[in-house]
Amino acid sequence: MAVTAADAHRAIDAVWRIESPRLIAGLTRIVRDVGLAEDLAQDALVAAVEQWPESGVPDNPGAWLMATAKHRAIDRLRRNERLDRKHDELGRELEAAQKMSTAVPESGGEFGDDLLRLVFIACHPVLSTEARVALTLRLLGGLSTDEIARAFLVPEPTVAQRIVRAKRTLTAARVPFEVPTGADLAARLDSVLGVIYLIFNEGYSATAGDDWMRPALCLDALRLGRLVAELLPREPEAHGLVALMEIQASRTNARVGPSGEPILLLDQNRGQWDQLLIRRGLAALDRAEALGGALGPYALQAAIAACHARARTAAETDWAQIAALYDALAQLAYSPVVEINRAVAYGMAFGPAAGLELADALCSEPTLRSYHLLPSVRGDLLAKLGRSDEARSEFERAAALTRNARERDLLLERAAACSRS
Repeated sequence: MAVTAADAHRAIDAVWRIESPRLIAGLTRIVRDVGLAEDLAQDALVAAVEQWPESGVPDNPGAWLMATAKHRAIDRLRRNERLDRKHDELGRELEAAQKMSTAVPESGGEFGDDLLRLVFIACHPVLSTEARVALTLRLLGGLSTDEIARAFLVPEPTVAQRIVRAKRTLTAARVPFEVPTGADLAARLDSVLGVIYLIFNEGYSATAGDDWMRPALCLDALRLGRLVAELLPREPEAHGLVALMEIQASRTNARVGPSGEPILLLDQNRGQWDQLLIRRGLAALDRAEALGGALGPYALQAAIAACHARARTAAETDWAQIAALYDALAQLAYSPVVEINRAVAYGMAFGPAAGLELADALCSEPTLRSYHLLPSVRGDLLAKLGRSDEARSEFERAAALTRNARERDLLLERAAACSRS
Protein backbone atom coordinates (compact mmCIF):
# COMPACT_ATOMS: atom_id res chain seq x y z
CA MET A 1 0.00 0.00 0.00
CA ALA A 2 1.37 3.38 -1.02
CA VAL A 3 2.15 5.92 1.69
CA THR A 4 2.82 9.64 1.66
CA ALA A 5 6.34 10.70 0.80
CA ALA A 6 6.75 12.25 4.26
CA ASP A 7 5.64 9.04 6.02
CA ALA A 8 7.93 6.96 3.80
CA HIS A 9 10.92 9.18 4.51
CA ARG A 10 10.28 9.06 8.26
CA ALA A 11 10.08 5.27 8.05
CA ILE A 12 13.28 5.14 5.98
CA ASP A 13 15.15 7.27 8.54
CA ALA A 14 13.98 5.05 11.40
CA VAL A 15 14.75 1.81 9.54
CA TRP A 16 18.19 3.06 8.50
CA ARG A 17 19.22 3.86 12.08
CA ILE A 18 18.16 0.37 13.18
CA GLU A 19 19.19 -1.74 10.20
CA SER A 20 22.26 -0.02 8.72
CA PRO A 21 24.82 -1.52 11.16
CA ARG A 22 23.57 -5.06 10.47
CA LEU A 23 23.30 -4.34 6.76
CA ILE A 24 26.85 -3.00 6.47
CA ALA A 25 28.18 -5.79 8.70
CA GLY A 26 26.56 -8.50 6.59
CA LEU A 27 27.77 -6.93 3.35
CA THR A 28 31.30 -6.52 4.71
CA ARG A 29 31.40 -10.26 5.41
CA ILE A 30 30.46 -10.91 1.79
CA VAL A 31 32.59 -8.36 -0.08
CA ARG A 32 35.41 -8.08 2.53
CA ASP A 33 35.65 -4.31 2.04
CA VAL A 34 33.96 -1.98 4.52
CA GLY A 35 34.03 0.94 2.09
CA LEU A 36 32.35 -1.06 -0.68
CA ALA A 37 29.89 -2.48 1.85
CA GLU A 38 28.82 1.01 2.92
CA ASP A 39 28.50 2.10 -0.73
CA LEU A 40 26.22 -0.87 -1.41
CA ALA A 41 24.15 -0.11 1.69
CA GLN A 42 23.80 3.50 0.56
CA ASP A 43 22.69 2.28 -2.89
CA ALA A 44 19.98 0.23 -1.18
CA LEU A 45 18.94 3.30 0.85
CA VAL A 46 18.60 5.35 -2.35
CA ALA A 47 16.44 2.59 -3.84
CA ALA A 48 14.22 2.68 -0.74
CA VAL A 49 13.85 6.46 -1.04
CA GLU A 50 12.80 6.02 -4.68
CA GLN A 51 10.49 3.04 -4.28
CA TRP A 52 8.89 3.00 -0.82
CA PRO A 53 6.73 6.10 -1.33
CA GLU A 54 5.10 4.24 -4.24
CA SER A 55 5.20 0.62 -3.08
CA GLY A 56 4.88 1.19 0.65
CA VAL A 57 7.29 0.15 3.42
CA PRO A 58 7.91 -3.62 3.13
CA ASP A 59 6.98 -5.95 5.98
CA ASN A 60 10.63 -6.85 6.43
CA PRO A 61 12.59 -3.67 5.59
CA GLY A 62 15.91 -5.09 6.74
CA ALA A 63 15.65 -8.08 4.42
CA TRP A 64 14.51 -5.81 1.59
CA LEU A 65 17.55 -3.57 2.02
CA MET A 66 19.90 -6.56 2.17
CA ALA A 67 18.41 -8.14 -0.95
CA THR A 68 18.62 -4.82 -2.81
CA ALA A 69 22.22 -4.27 -1.72
CA LYS A 70 23.15 -7.76 -2.93
CA HIS A 71 21.53 -7.01 -6.30
CA ARG A 72 23.71 -3.92 -6.49
CA ALA A 73 26.77 -6.00 -5.58
CA ILE A 74 26.09 -8.45 -8.40
CA ASP A 75 25.56 -5.56 -10.83
CA ARG A 76 28.93 -4.11 -9.84
CA LEU A 77 30.63 -7.44 -10.27
CA ARG A 78 29.10 -7.80 -13.71
CA ARG A 79 30.23 -4.33 -14.70
CA ASN A 80 33.72 -5.16 -13.52
CA GLU A 81 33.64 -8.52 -15.32
CA ARG A 82 34.51 -10.37 -12.14
CA LEU A 83 32.02 -13.24 -12.43
CA ASP A 84 33.94 -15.66 -10.27
CA ARG A 85 33.17 -17.69 -7.16
CA LYS A 86 32.16 -14.52 -5.30
CA HIS A 87 29.42 -13.97 -7.89
CA ASP A 88 28.09 -17.45 -7.24
CA GLU A 89 28.17 -16.90 -3.47
CA LEU A 90 26.27 -13.64 -3.80
CA GLY A 91 23.74 -15.27 -6.07
CA ARG A 92 23.05 -18.02 -3.57
CA GLU A 93 22.77 -15.56 -0.68
CA LEU A 94 20.46 -13.36 -2.76
CA GLU A 95 18.14 -16.28 -3.40
CA ALA A 96 18.07 -17.03 0.31
CA ALA A 97 17.38 -13.38 1.15
CA GLN A 98 14.48 -13.27 -1.31
CA LYS A 99 12.90 -16.23 0.46
CA MET A 100 13.12 -14.61 3.89
CA SER A 101 9.77 -13.78 5.40
CA THR A 102 10.72 -13.15 9.01
CA ALA A 103 12.43 -10.12 10.47
CA VAL A 104 16.18 -9.93 10.73
CA PRO A 105 17.10 -10.93 14.31
CA GLU A 106 18.51 -8.19 16.48
CA SER A 107 21.48 -10.22 17.63
CA GLY A 108 22.89 -13.68 17.80
CA GLY A 109 24.02 -16.09 15.14
CA GLU A 110 25.50 -14.81 11.93
CA PHE A 111 24.14 -11.29 12.34
CA GLY A 112 25.60 -10.96 15.83
CA ASP A 113 28.97 -12.23 14.61
CA ASP A 114 28.94 -9.79 11.71
CA LEU A 115 28.11 -6.86 13.98
CA LEU A 116 30.88 -7.75 16.39
CA ARG A 117 33.38 -7.93 13.55
CA LEU A 118 32.22 -4.53 12.30
CA VAL A 119 32.68 -3.03 15.78
CA PHE A 120 36.30 -4.16 15.85
CA ILE A 121 36.94 -2.89 12.32
CA ALA A 122 35.46 0.57 12.96
CA CYS A 123 37.51 0.94 16.16
CA HIS A 124 40.73 -0.57 14.79
CA PRO A 125 43.90 0.99 16.30
CA VAL A 126 45.37 1.48 12.81
CA LEU A 127 43.02 4.48 12.59
CA SER A 128 43.41 7.79 14.41
CA THR A 129 41.08 8.42 17.34
CA GLU A 130 39.13 11.01 15.33
CA ALA A 131 38.74 8.55 12.45
CA ARG A 132 37.57 5.77 14.77
CA VAL A 133 34.92 8.03 16.28
CA ALA A 134 33.64 9.23 12.90
CA LEU A 135 33.62 5.76 11.35
CA THR A 136 31.94 4.20 14.39
CA LEU A 137 29.15 6.78 14.38
CA ARG A 138 28.75 6.40 10.62
CA LEU A 139 28.77 2.60 10.39
CA LEU A 140 27.33 1.59 13.76
CA GLY A 141 25.40 4.69 14.80
CA GLY A 142 23.75 5.24 11.45
CA LEU A 143 24.57 8.96 11.58
CA SER A 144 25.08 11.03 8.45
CA THR A 145 28.28 12.96 7.86
CA ASP A 146 26.41 16.18 8.55
CA GLU A 147 25.07 14.87 11.88
CA ILE A 148 28.55 13.83 13.02
CA ALA A 149 29.98 17.21 12.00
CA ARG A 150 27.28 19.09 13.92
CA ALA A 151 27.73 16.88 16.97
CA PHE A 152 31.46 17.59 17.20
CA LEU A 153 31.33 21.16 15.84
CA VAL A 154 33.72 20.50 12.96
CA PRO A 155 33.19 21.22 9.25
CA GLU A 156 31.32 18.54 7.33
CA PRO A 157 34.13 18.17 4.73
CA THR A 158 36.53 17.40 7.59
CA VAL A 159 34.35 14.55 8.81
CA ALA A 160 33.85 13.30 5.25
CA GLN A 161 37.61 13.24 4.71
CA ARG A 162 38.16 11.36 7.97
CA ILE A 163 35.67 8.69 6.94
CA VAL A 164 37.08 8.35 3.42
CA ARG A 165 40.65 8.11 4.72
CA ALA A 166 39.62 5.63 7.40
CA LYS A 167 38.07 3.29 4.85
CA ARG A 168 41.12 3.60 2.59
CA THR A 169 43.42 2.91 5.53
CA LEU A 170 41.50 -0.22 6.48
CA THR A 171 41.61 -1.46 2.88
CA ALA A 172 45.32 -0.71 2.51
CA ALA A 173 46.13 -2.40 5.82
CA ARG A 174 44.04 -5.41 4.79
CA VAL A 175 42.36 -5.49 8.17
CA PRO A 176 40.66 -8.90 8.37
CA PHE A 177 36.92 -9.11 8.95
CA GLU A 178 37.23 -11.07 12.16
CA VAL A 179 37.02 -10.81 15.92
CA PRO A 180 40.50 -10.85 17.49
CA THR A 181 41.33 -13.48 20.07
CA GLY A 182 43.51 -13.82 23.16
CA ALA A 183 45.71 -10.89 24.09
CA ASP A 184 44.82 -9.13 20.85
CA LEU A 185 41.14 -9.14 21.86
CA ALA A 186 41.93 -7.41 25.15
CA ALA A 187 44.02 -4.75 23.41
CA ARG A 188 41.43 -4.13 20.72
CA LEU A 189 38.56 -4.14 23.21
CA ASP A 190 40.21 -1.22 25.00
CA SER A 191 40.01 0.72 21.74
CA VAL A 192 36.36 -0.20 21.18
CA LEU A 193 35.28 0.80 24.70
CA GLY A 194 37.43 3.92 24.61
CA VAL A 195 35.81 5.13 21.38
CA ILE A 196 32.31 4.55 22.77
CA TYR A 197 33.09 6.38 26.00
CA LEU A 198 34.68 9.27 24.11
CA ILE A 199 31.44 9.64 22.13
CA PHE A 200 29.43 9.53 25.36
CA ASN A 201 31.63 12.11 27.09
CA GLU A 202 31.33 14.53 24.20
CA GLY A 203 27.57 14.31 24.60
CA TYR A 204 27.66 14.49 28.40
CA SER A 205 30.00 17.51 28.66
CA ALA A 206 30.48 19.15 25.28
CA THR A 207 34.03 20.39 24.83
CA ALA A 208 32.96 23.40 22.75
CA GLY A 209 29.96 25.31 21.48
CA ASP A 210 26.90 26.88 23.03
CA ASP A 211 25.32 23.78 24.62
CA TRP A 212 26.37 22.19 27.91
CA MET A 213 25.25 18.76 26.67
CA ARG A 214 24.45 16.94 23.43
CA PRO A 215 22.08 14.21 24.64
CA ALA A 216 21.77 12.57 21.21
CA LEU A 217 25.45 11.59 21.35
CA CYS A 218 24.94 10.08 24.81
CA LEU A 219 22.09 7.98 23.43
CA ASP A 220 24.19 6.83 20.46
CA ALA A 221 27.03 5.82 22.77
CA LEU A 222 24.64 4.00 25.09
CA ARG A 223 23.19 2.06 22.20
CA LEU A 224 26.67 1.09 20.99
CA GLY A 225 27.76 0.13 24.51
CA ARG A 226 24.71 -2.04 25.06
CA LEU A 227 25.36 -3.71 21.70
CA VAL A 228 28.96 -4.57 22.61
CA ALA A 229 27.95 -5.85 26.06
CA GLU A 230 25.31 -8.04 24.44
CA LEU A 231 27.77 -9.39 21.89
CA LEU A 232 30.50 -9.93 24.52
CA PRO A 233 28.53 -11.05 27.60
CA ARG A 234 31.61 -12.46 29.37
CA GLU A 235 33.61 -9.19 29.23
CA PRO A 236 33.18 -7.39 32.59
CA GLU A 237 34.52 -4.07 31.31
CA ALA A 238 31.86 -3.98 28.60
CA HIS A 239 29.21 -4.22 31.32
CA GLY A 240 31.19 -1.75 33.45
CA LEU A 241 31.13 0.84 30.67
CA VAL A 242 27.40 0.35 30.13
CA ALA A 243 26.82 0.74 33.88
CA LEU A 244 28.84 3.95 33.95
CA MET A 245 27.02 5.46 30.98
CA GLU A 246 23.55 4.42 32.18
CA ILE A 247 24.06 6.00 35.61
CA GLN A 248 25.62 9.17 34.24
CA ALA A 249 22.90 9.49 31.60
CA SER A 250 20.28 9.24 34.35
CA ARG A 251 21.24 12.78 35.43
CA THR A 252 20.62 14.37 32.01
CA ASN A 253 17.37 16.18 32.88
CA ALA A 254 18.83 17.55 36.12
CA ARG A 255 22.13 18.80 34.63
CA VAL A 256 20.66 21.66 32.63
CA GLY A 257 18.49 24.54 33.86
CA PRO A 258 15.51 26.15 32.10
CA SER A 259 17.75 28.43 30.02
CA GLY A 260 20.32 25.76 29.22
CA GLU A 261 22.65 26.74 32.05
CA PRO A 262 24.74 23.97 33.70
CA ILE A 263 23.66 22.63 37.09
CA LEU A 264 26.51 21.00 39.02
CA LEU A 265 26.12 17.58 40.62
CA LEU A 266 25.67 18.73 44.22
CA ASP A 267 23.05 21.28 43.18
CA GLN A 268 20.92 18.94 41.09
CA ASN A 269 17.34 17.98 41.90
CA ARG A 270 17.76 14.25 42.37
CA GLY A 271 14.05 13.76 41.89
CA GLN A 272 14.74 14.47 38.21
CA TRP A 273 17.23 11.62 37.90
CA ASP A 274 15.92 8.82 35.69
CA GLN A 275 15.38 5.88 38.02
CA LEU A 276 15.01 3.38 35.16
CA LEU A 277 18.47 4.26 33.87
CA ILE A 278 19.85 4.03 37.40
CA ARG A 279 18.36 0.54 37.84
CA ARG A 280 19.75 -0.52 34.48
CA GLY A 281 23.16 0.86 35.42
CA LEU A 282 23.23 -0.88 38.79
CA ALA A 283 22.17 -4.14 37.14
CA ALA A 284 25.00 -3.81 34.59
CA LEU A 285 27.45 -3.15 37.45
CA ASP A 286 26.18 -6.29 39.18
CA ARG A 287 26.84 -8.26 35.99
CA ALA A 288 30.39 -6.91 35.80
CA GLU A 289 31.05 -7.82 39.44
CA ALA A 290 29.46 -11.26 39.06
CA LEU A 291 31.97 -12.19 36.35
CA GLY A 292 34.66 -12.18 39.05
CA GLY A 293 38.13 -10.73 39.34
CA ALA A 294 39.18 -7.20 40.18
CA LEU A 295 37.08 -4.39 38.76
CA GLY A 296 38.50 -2.66 35.70
CA PRO A 297 38.65 1.11 35.11
CA TYR A 298 35.13 1.42 33.71
CA ALA A 299 33.58 -0.75 36.41
CA LEU A 300 35.41 1.28 39.09
CA GLN A 301 34.07 4.51 37.62
CA ALA A 302 30.62 2.92 37.50
CA ALA A 303 30.97 2.05 41.19
CA ILE A 304 31.76 5.71 41.88
CA ALA A 305 28.70 6.79 39.90
CA ALA A 306 26.65 4.23 41.85
CA CYS A 307 27.64 5.92 45.13
CA HIS A 308 26.06 9.12 43.86
CA ALA A 309 23.01 7.30 42.49
CA ARG A 310 22.32 5.56 45.81
CA ALA A 311 22.50 8.78 47.83
CA ARG A 312 19.03 10.29 48.22
CA THR A 313 20.55 13.70 48.88
CA ALA A 314 23.94 15.24 48.20
CA ALA A 315 24.62 15.27 51.95
CA GLU A 316 24.19 11.49 52.14
CA THR A 317 26.91 10.80 49.56
CA ASP A 318 29.56 8.39 50.83
CA TRP A 319 32.57 10.50 49.88
CA ALA A 320 35.01 8.33 51.83
CA GLN A 321 33.98 5.35 49.68
CA ILE A 322 34.30 7.45 46.54
CA ALA A 323 37.79 8.57 47.58
CA ALA A 324 38.76 4.92 48.17
CA LEU A 325 37.46 3.97 44.73
CA TYR A 326 39.47 6.79 43.16
CA ASP A 327 42.55 5.51 44.99
CA ALA A 328 41.97 2.11 43.39
CA LEU A 329 41.36 3.71 39.98
CA ALA A 330 44.56 5.76 40.25
CA GLN A 331 46.56 2.62 40.99
CA LEU A 332 44.97 0.70 38.11
CA ALA A 333 44.78 3.38 35.42
CA TYR A 334 46.62 6.52 36.54
CA SER A 335 46.05 9.69 34.58
CA PRO A 336 46.18 13.39 35.48
CA VAL A 337 42.41 13.62 34.91
CA VAL A 338 41.81 10.80 37.40
CA GLU A 339 43.97 12.71 39.86
CA ILE A 340 41.85 15.83 39.42
CA ASN A 341 38.74 13.84 40.25
CA ARG A 342 40.55 12.23 43.18
CA ALA A 343 41.35 15.71 44.49
CA VAL A 344 37.65 16.58 44.36
CA ALA A 345 36.75 13.40 46.24
CA TYR A 346 39.42 14.03 48.88
CA GLY A 347 38.20 17.58 49.29
CA MET A 348 34.68 16.33 49.98
CA ALA A 349 35.72 13.39 52.16
CA PHE A 350 38.60 14.86 54.18
CA GLY A 351 38.29 18.61 53.77
CA PRO A 352 39.29 21.17 51.11
CA ALA A 353 42.90 21.35 52.33
CA ALA A 354 43.38 17.63 51.59
CA GLY A 355 41.90 18.07 48.12
CA LEU A 356 43.96 21.17 47.39
CA GLU A 357 47.17 19.33 48.27
CA LEU A 358 46.44 16.76 45.55
CA ALA A 359 45.37 19.44 43.06
CA ASP A 360 48.47 21.56 43.71
CA ALA A 361 50.68 18.60 42.93
CA LEU A 362 49.26 18.63 39.38
CA CYS A 363 50.10 22.24 38.59
CA SER A 364 53.38 21.31 36.91
CA GLU A 365 51.80 18.53 34.82
CA PRO A 366 52.43 19.52 31.15
CA THR A 367 49.32 17.76 29.81
CA LEU A 368 47.10 19.88 32.06
CA ARG A 369 48.56 23.23 31.08
CA SER A 370 45.54 24.08 28.91
CA TYR A 371 42.99 21.93 30.71
CA HIS A 372 40.33 24.12 32.30
CA LEU A 373 39.17 21.63 34.95
CA LEU A 374 42.35 21.89 37.03
CA PRO A 375 42.00 25.64 37.76
CA SER A 376 38.25 25.10 38.14
CA VAL A 377 38.78 22.49 40.85
CA ARG A 378 41.50 24.55 42.53
CA GLY A 379 39.18 27.56 42.50
CA ASP A 380 36.44 25.58 44.22
CA LEU A 381 38.79 24.27 46.91
CA LEU A 382 40.36 27.68 47.48
CA ALA A 383 36.90 29.25 47.83
CA LYS A 384 35.96 26.69 50.47
CA LEU A 385 39.13 27.60 52.35
CA GLY A 386 38.15 31.27 52.29
CA ARG A 387 40.98 32.27 49.92
CA SER A 388 38.62 34.28 47.71
CA ASP A 389 41.14 36.30 45.67
CA GLU A 390 43.08 33.18 44.67
CA ALA A 391 39.84 31.35 43.92
CA ARG A 392 38.61 34.19 41.68
CA SER A 393 41.87 34.12 39.74
CA GLU A 394 41.57 30.37 39.20
CA PHE A 395 37.95 30.57 38.04
CA GLU A 396 38.86 33.34 35.59
CA ARG A 397 41.74 31.26 34.26
CA ALA A 398 39.46 28.25 33.84
CA ALA A 399 36.89 30.41 32.00
CA ALA A 400 39.59 31.57 29.59
CA LEU A 401 40.61 27.99 28.85
CA THR A 402 37.23 26.35 28.26
CA ARG A 403 35.73 26.34 24.74
CA ASN A 404 32.18 25.73 25.99
CA ALA A 405 30.15 28.94 26.25
CA ARG A 406 27.81 27.63 28.97
CA GLU A 407 30.70 26.47 31.11
CA ARG A 408 32.50 29.78 30.60
CA ASP A 409 29.47 31.67 31.90
CA LEU A 410 29.28 29.41 34.96
CA LEU A 411 32.96 29.88 35.77
CA LEU A 412 32.74 33.65 35.40
CA GLU A 413 29.73 33.69 37.72
CA ARG A 414 31.74 31.78 40.30
CA ALA A 415 34.62 34.25 39.89
CA ALA A 416 32.22 37.13 40.45
CA ALA A 417 30.84 35.46 43.56
CA CYS A 418 34.38 35.31 44.96
CA SER A 419 34.70 39.07 44.44
CA ARG A 420 31.52 39.63 46.43
CA SER A 421 32.57 37.43 49.35
